[in-house]
Amino acid sequence: MGERSGSFDLKRYVAHASSTDPLSEKARNSLIRSLYDRRTALAVGALNCTISSTVVAYLSGSALLYSLVFLLSSIAVLRIVNSRHLAKRPEEISAAQLEFAYKFGAFGFSLILGTVAASAIALDIDAMAQVLIISNALGYGIGICAHNAARPAIALGQLTLVSTPIVIASIAHGSIAGACLAITIALLFPAMYSIVTSIFRTLHESLDAADRSAALAAEMETFALTDTVTGLSNRLGLDRLLPGVISAADVDGRAGIFWIDLDRFKEVNDLKGHQAGDEVLHTIGARIAALVGEDGVVARFAGDEFVVACQIADRHAASVMASTLLVEVMRPLQVDGERLEMGASIGIALMPDDGVTPDQLMRHADMALYEAKVAGRSQIRFFTPSMTRDLTHRRKIETELRLALSRHELSVYFQPIVDLDTGRIRCFEALARWFHPTRGEIPPDQFIPVAEECGAIVTLGNWLTGEATRAAATWPDDMSVAVNLSPMQIKAPGAALGILSAIRDAGLSPDRLELEITENVFLEDSPSIAMFIEDLARAGVRFALDDFGTGYSSLSYINQWPFSKIKVDRSFVSGAQAGRKSDAIIRAVSQMGRTLGIEIVAEGLETTEQVKAVRFAGCTLGQGYHFSRAIPAYQASLLLAEDRSSQNNDTRSHGTA
Repeated sequence: MGERSGSFDLKRYVAHASSTDPLSEKARNSLIRSLYDRRTALAVGALNCTISSTVVAYLSGSALLYSLVFLLSSIAVLRIVNSRHLAKRPEEISAAQLEFAYKFGAFGFSLILGTVAASAIALDIDAMAQVLIISNALGYGIGICAHNAARPAIALGQLTLVSTPIVIASIAHGSIAGACLAITIALLFPAMYSIVTSIFRTLHESLDAADRSAALAAEMETFALTDTVTGLSNRLGLDRLLPGVISAADVDGRAGIFWIDLDRFKEVNDLKGHQAGDEVLHTIGARIAALVGEDGVVARFAGDEFVVACQIADRHAASVMASTLLVEVMRPLQVDGERLEMGASIGIALMPDDGVTPDQLMRHADMALYEAKVAGRSQIRFFTPSMTRDLTHRRKIETELRLALSRHELSVYFQPIVDLDTGRIRCFEALARWFHPTRGEIPPDQFIPVAEECGAIVTLGNWLTGEATRAAATWPDDMSVAVNLSPMQIKAPGAALGILSAIRDAGLSPDRLELEITENVFLEDSPSIAMFIEDLARAGVRFALDDFGTGYSSLSYINQWPFSKIKVDRSFVSGAQAGRKSDAIIRAVSQMGRTLGIEIVAEGLETTEQVKAVRFAGCTLGQGYHFSRAIPAYQASLLLAEDRSSQNNDTRSHGTA
């Protein structure tokens, strides 16, 4: 091992440099091109040798030397002109062509120079003239070894061509001095060989190391820009590639950003594990990439979100593209031998209509995606300027809502739920009301969605539950209070303990609290939701299924969970779809309620006719403006007192009769 590492094999290095390994090939090209880097030194050396040769020819008066000098000068001029010409367009000429051109000139110049020196010896001209040309020739040969060590074959070839004629002429001279000169020149070769190979090895290894470092850096950069799960670009990669798509659109037309968010992906992760989730992401990412092809950029932006950026002809083409993407995402896939179906929401921003910079287009596509998700599952939305206004309004509402919660600007109002047979109040639903100091009352349909979006709904819901239970504790023992819970509040850590604590602090019996839950809570089959319901039901808290018929209604919910009430959504009573079909649905739900012992509440009752209709259909309870709007706690107490007084009077009247 020591001997191998201490020696250097030129043939092995030259062969290695010529191999097909991309790093070595790149190093070889760099070494060849370096021959042309010092054109000034090349010109100075050629000029010096040409002047010396001219002087020798002049002193000798030999026609042969004049001819050789003319040939030497011509080659020198040709080399200088060719070097400048090649330097102007190096990328248009291959490394092999550059090497051949350099060899041709270098070898020709060296051979002629050596021949001039040998001729001076053979002609036995003035001794000082011989010293002049021989020293110049040998000095050129030695100097060129260091200059051209990047290509050892060229360096040593020039030294050989310039020295061999001098050695031959020195031996032919027949003198002892000539023989010694020949031996001295011959001894130069081992020394120059060692120097050339040493320089070449250092240069080659340095370039090779630089190539490997560059390749590693490129590999690390690619890794940093690539999502490991899908193999697509990641967020950073998208930032790098998106400007290219935009700049191309400036020339070729329009561009579009499609922001895709998978629906219910969290359920896959929670129920089947992250490995199954990764498989879903990989499969869907591959489908999207195959659809887009080389004409655009596909990136996994974050979590279960993908972004597609591509050239797009017009809005219609963008709509077709989005629909095709949605179909690809929704196509069933197999994970661990089980069939899964995914959905997606897509937000679209187009250039130049919706922006001309990557930041503008991404921001507007994000807004469009938000609107798509609000509209429901598997929806597509284009950006519109009104979305910016809506977002500004939501952000303002969010900021002011957080301040309102800290300043206690919100109030609890109560709307009665009435027994349709007796007309008596059976329960009050607690509702949040916001009276802004300067803007007046802000409707719940404006601030409740914002509270859910920003997470303030948990604080709002806990506050509402606490206030409602304290108010209900002052009512008669047979009067209950209903509180609507959001899915986010239910999933919050310690949600059940917080409600039980509120009941305990208020001194309210658990069976007097009724929690209203909408159907979309059960779309996410979460263990935390099941535990929440089970813990509170075990404590005696009752549950009602709210807005029945508006979402993904399933009788399995009613069979699985302990609901004491089902609230039929107001759209079946007073909405645009109210009619014969909705009456039939209400009758069917009411019949089911009677069979299961569940009370049916009709929401949105506004007229006497509606009350009669839902009562005839079988509903047992009603709620709406026909009975009362939502009122403050003190008015609810007065209304309750009035209701009880009327009930007592009716009882006394019947007793007297």
